[in-house]
Amino acid sequence: MLTQLFDGKVALVTGGASGIGAAFARTIVRDGGRIAIADLNEDMGQTLVTELGAGNASFTRTDVSQQDDVIAFVDGAAAHFGRIDILFNNAGIGGMGTTLDLDAATFRRVIEVDLYSVFYGCKAALPHMVRNGSGAIVNNASISGMLGDFGMTAYNTAKGGVVNYTRALAMDMAKSGIRVNAICPGCVDTPLFAGLKAAESVFDNFIRAVPMTRIGQPEEIAEVVAFLASDKASYMTGAIIPVDGGITATSGFPDLAPFMEILQRGFNA
Repeated sequence: MLTQLFDGKVALVTGGASGIGAAFARTIVRDGGRIAIADLNEDMGQTLVTELGAGNASFTRTDVSQQDDVIAFVDGAAAHFGRIDILFNNAGIGGMGTTLDLDAATFRRVIEVDLYSVFYGCKAALPHMVRNGSGAIVNNASISGMLGDFGMTAYNTAKGGVVNYTRALAMDMAKSGIRVNAICPGCVDTPLFAGLKAAESVFDNFIRAVPMTRIGQPEEIAEVVAFLASDKASYMTGAIIPVDGGITATSGFPDLAPFMEILQRGFNA
């Protein structure tokens, strides 16, 4: 019998009841591992556990902005499954507004959920991984952590923090056998993106910005996370991986192919 990718491994995921988190949970169990899921949505979380099988999955209702909640989730998962090998810090919220528009409470809330939660998860899980002598952490950072957006000040700030926190933690843990990487998804078909899909003209603008001319599916992102979490990525740490249909590879200019003749005349002038 072939050994599966995550045989004997235990993974944790925050924001795991839907979207990318749920897709990751399914990938872990499909490939022989067990998964502990944290989310605020208890109904969806318990439904996913039923789908995956109680022996393969557990659920804990968790507010990731509260450190005590995150500690309880991580330590409970370790007690339930006996070990922790993988942590996927996936939970996050959006947040629209410029510095002129935002109040401090809204800014703080986005930072707490999107950035502090990553620190809380790592802080709680690392002692378990250090005892094992190995571990893999993947943080969900977003391309909004690599680039600036219009009117997304709090979200950009939080996700930019996740990017550099990932690098800093990777350096801290490099000699301990614990790898730390981040993914930066672009437009993905998740609940966070649902409002944009409903606004057809806005959604069309997003699609035009994606060189591959479509949004990503949660399963496509989850496969990259699973790779980074697996031993196949054993020499990768501190990497920030865009999974965005090509958005971060572009200059920002539109497709200029229809105007090449005009442009060439300008270049030759």
